[in-house]
Amino acid sequence: MKKKTLLLLVVAAFLAGASMFGLTTPARAAEPIVLGAPLSTAFLYGWDAERAMALAVEEINAAGGVKVGDAKRPLKLEVIDTRDLEPGVPVSEALMGVEKLILEKKADFIVGGPVRSEAALAAMALLSKHKKISILTTGALTPKYHAMVGQNPEKFKYLFRISGEAKWMVLGELVPCLMDIGKQFKLDKLYIMVQDVAHARAGGGLLKKVMSGKGWKVLADPVIFPTGTTDFSMALLDAKKKGAQVILIWMDMPETSILLKQWYDLQVPALPFGTIIAAAEQPGFWQATDGKGQFCLANVVNAGNAPSKATDWTMKFVNAYEKKYGLEPEGYGTSSSYMAVYVLKDAIERAGSLDPDKVVEALKKTDLMGVYGRIRFDPKNNQIIPSLDPMEGAVGTVFQWQAGKRVVVFPPKIATGEILLPPWMKPGK
Repeated sequence: MKKKTLLLLVVAAFLAGASMFGLTTPARAAEPIVLGAPLSTAFLYGWDAERAMALAVEEINAAGGVKVGDAKRPLKLEVIDTRDLEPGVPVSEALMGVEKLILEKKADFIVGGPVRSEAALAAMALLSKHKKISILTTGALTPKYHAMVGQNPEKFKYLFRISGEAKWMVLGELVPCLMDIGKQFKLDKLYIMVQDVAHARAGGGLLKKVMSGKGWKVLADPVIFPTGTTDFSMALLDAKKKGAQVILIWMDMPETSILLKQWYDLQVPALPFGTIIAAAEQPGFWQATDGKGQFCLANVVNAGNAPSKATDWTMKFVNAYEKKYGLEPEGYGTSSSYMAVYVLKDAIERAGSLDPDKVVEALKKTDLMGVYGRIRFDPKNNQIIPSLDPMEGAVGTVFQWQAGKRVVVFPPKIATGEILLPPWMKPGK
């Protein structure tokens, strides 16, 4: 008995000494909250989203993580390349990526994509089946997404979108911006060029209908280009011949840089306006086109994707992104992907749990000021509430390339400059 007692004392003394010198096994680290991100990482709307989410995760973890009840837990980002923006890649590949994040990576939440509208729509049933909260942050502009949530709110209650969508972009932002341009420069002749994808075809058709009803002359049906097109000269010459004054471009493929070079070389006397124009959104566009992108307008959907002072958080985000990656936020999907992580953190902490039903209820009550304005979700369809005023809702951004810089020109409440016409173009009469 004495030997046993002596042995216990020796073991206790050893453990005490080991603890003093840091030799014992450290306390088990808190289990991370896994964010699964299905993204088309070879394309702008994929890699910028990944970078922005990584920045948010880094900031939150550095500040102690996410409080879940009485515990603090770190975030962990798991990214899978869906390839859904690549030509010819079937939707099924994106779905396999989503399922892998859920089943193999054990994602607690899905953020980001799928990026292509068709893939995002196809993933809705899968996400609902697994009761996974998903926050779309990039791509997937189709209005059908939140319409389906609104039509079947119980089935799709876990699905949210924190970025813009095509109908608001057209009616709430692009049409008012075009009307301002028309009034300022006396322009009223429109030529539309779109990519052969769902959101672009729908957006181009809607713009033709709406602008025709507002007194503009739409010079032809929207010209549709397959994904990966590298020659746009015939359409540009047609626009020039027909007297177009504004060329509306809705394309998310990188080949849009070629389109703008050809526009410049052909001296087409029409203002290029990218409702979605992937290449022109990026900070490196100026160098990539040797300055031939001058005067191009681009809509980057949410403020913060180009420098402005929409809110107190906007330039903090822009500066933090530039410090980490060596360039300004790159285009659509950047600020919204960053904010999705913070909004999810806020909802988890208010819910005090990772239980999806509790977090859903917390997300529905979200009301905070973010990088691109007041962040709230429509209670009927889980779509972010937009506005032209960042104090009231999520505000968009249209900028123009001027002397190598992206100058925000719309909406007026966050504009940092005014629209300029190319020197080979004159105002209307």
